[in-house]
Amino acid sequence: GKQLPKKDMGMMAMSYGYIYVAQVAFGAKDSQTVKAFIEAESYPGPSLIIAYSHCIAHGYGLEEALDHQKLAVESGFWPLFRYDPRRREQGKPPLVLDSRDPKRPFSDYAMREARFRMLFKTNPENAEELLDAAQADIEEHWKKLKALAQVTNL
Repeated sequence: GKQLPKKDMGMMAMSYGYIYVAQVAFGAKDSQTVKAFIEAESYPGPSLIIAYSHCIAHGYGLEEALDHQKLAVESGFWPLFRYDPRRREQGKPPLVLDSRDPKRPFSDYAMREARFRMLFKTNPENAEELLDAAQADIEEHWKKLKALAQVTNL
């Protein structure tokens, strides 16, 4: 029932301009996860990898965990990216988006988790509104990420 967008640790770290930052979900794209770890290890400065971590407390069977990670990425809730400041030296934008534009609504992801479904039981009058606000936040975040992926001096 939180009414604010989630914190974006990746964006915060990227704002420094000299930290390698990646967001990964091995269930969605294991090759991107491996690439991020290799790049982070080779980076001659601080590196941060933010990994999607499923949890039994989210209220779905962990046998579905990898598919759930994929759904988080497909809905745009968990975008995959790598921010490597070294790319600037090559005249390239430091941010690389490794996932495609969202192709599933956030509700497809959210309604599989008890923490989101519970909102419809405890606060039904606001639940739909909050779900719509979360979708709008995801769309706005994607616009920002896509714009940053075009900028070379970030």
